[in-house]
Amino acid sequence: MSRPTRLAEALSHARCASRQGAPHAPLPDTAIDGAGSSLSRRQLLGAGAGLTLLTTLAGCGGLATAPTARLDAAQRQRAADRLGWGATQAQLAMIERDGWSHYVEGQLRADPKAPILAAAQRQIDALDCSRRDLLTRVREADALRRSADQAGDEAARVAARQAYQQAQGLGAREAAHRQLLRQLYSEQQLLEHISWFWFNHFNVHQGKRDVRLLLADYEEQALRPHALGSFRQMLGAVARHPAMLRYLDNDQNGQRALNENYARELLELHTLGVNGGYRQQDVQELARVLTGFGVRIDAEPPKLPPQRMAQYHRDGLFEFNPARHDAGDKQLLGHTIRGRGMAELDEVLDLLVAHPATARFISQKLAVFFLSDQPPAAVVDAMARAFERSRGDIPATLRPLLHAAEFFAPVAGSSASGPGALAKFKDPQHYLLSSLRAGFEQQPLINSQPLQQWLRRLGQGLYDKLTPDGYPLTAEAWDSPGQMTVRFEIARQIGNGAPALFRPEGTTTPVPMPDLQALRARVGPALAPATQQALAQTSTPQQWLTLWLSSPDFMYR
Repeated sequence: MSRPTRLAEALSHARCASRQGAPHAPLPDTAIDGAGSSLSRRQLLGAGAGLTLLTTLAGCGGLATAPTARLDAAQRQRAADRLGWGATQAQLAMIERDGWSHYVEGQLRADPKAPILAAAQRQIDALDCSRRDLLTRVREADALRRSADQAGDEAARVAARQAYQQAQGLGAREAAHRQLLRQLYSEQQLLEHISWFWFNHFNVHQGKRDVRLLLADYEEQALRPHALGSFRQMLGAVARHPAMLRYLDNDQNGQRALNENYARELLELHTLGVNGGYRQQDVQELARVLTGFGVRIDAEPPKLPPQRMAQYHRDGLFEFNPARHDAGDKQLLGHTIRGRGMAELDEVLDLLVAHPATARFISQKLAVFFLSDQPPAAVVDAMARAFERSRGDIPATLRPLLHAAEFFAPVAGSSASGPGALAKFKDPQHYLLSSLRAGFEQQPLINSQPLQQWLRRLGQGLYDKLTPDGYPLTAEAWDSPGQMTVRFEIARQIGNGAPALFRPEGTTTPVPMPDLQALRARVGPALAPATQQALAQTSTPQQWLTLWLSSPDFMYR
């Protein structure tokens, strides 16, 4: 057994403690309150303003826990690790240059269509899902499926089925490759980070019917445009996207054959939460609202009488068919929803977004994702108030979190941590992407298949979560001894340059190793003494990188 392996196994037994009560930070040069207003130090210190402003911002999670305008090195590292998929040197330099408040506001105004690293953007632009629209791709694949059913001999049927499965598989592979490229190389890390959160929140499984073909469009049209916008608009986009309608069987939901699957998850997982106060009757009534919302691949509309056709709606693959809709009044959460067709759902979604249980559920889940398995109650309270006041504006909801002192306090157990710093254990995707971003930030990913396979080995394959609740966000799902063993194996491959990711298949061109001197200078001060001592015993850059990626310090963000 090599020295790095022995050291990594020894370090694996250490765990960082999670404690609450981090001290408040000094007064910032510029503070951003929960509503997005910019306040200068001069204004903060103006006659009579101090007490009033403290009271106001404490109520929305602003000034009382706002970071300093210029974070120190350990704070910058922690904040960057929290905000996105792992800090890079370029990202840290930007935070140091702009100050945290300005950097955060820029991240909150991210453009989903902005290009990323040129070599990665070229790969995205060349994908079939980037060049052709969803309707064309789905209709072509469906023609293959139908030809398999209608073929006259077995050989033709087998060939058509294989072609159909290949089209489906291509759809999933392209969506995964595009997602990983963006997460690794986009400067808009908050957008890429929270886009994953929303997919996980509105999870669909690639194995259901033709969902593999729909994944790329689901991410691009239903989630990313609203990921840092309006929760209400995203909820409506998801409700009308064929990926969700297929996955939770709402395209089979009609007045004569009620299907409650999507209605139940819309209440329990997407909005109110399991303890949100709804009843089984509310599920049934919402299922009635959702009757007629479905998917249509055929170019021709259904044959409907003129009075029905006036209510028919078609947008791409989505259709609302009034002939399948229950037109009666519904009683939902104490409100009467008048039967009038497709507009009923918009009324219900408005009702759900305005409900206090939704504000609490979404805020708690965001805080767990970004900050801690047990986030401070004051932070969650401030987020929930911002969500309610803004009617589900996602940037407004995030500001109290991103400006909380706990967000940038170094991880407990490190040499730079103060009392009460929280620690968030990395799930597999955070672990793998932060490993690659830390060591190979400018090395373009060429083949994402090994990375996708690593995620599957670690139990978090892209689009592989079968149930609608998405992957767990807490440590207990990911910190088992078996998980650590696989992480150490992968750490050795990444520590040795991960050539399968970064060079064309069949070539032997060496992959440049990271600038170890710069990496040591960046992360060294924040490492625990035991980790520093272990790393000092390594003799090669490969050993140092492998051991660092295997250390308890790197397992947390």
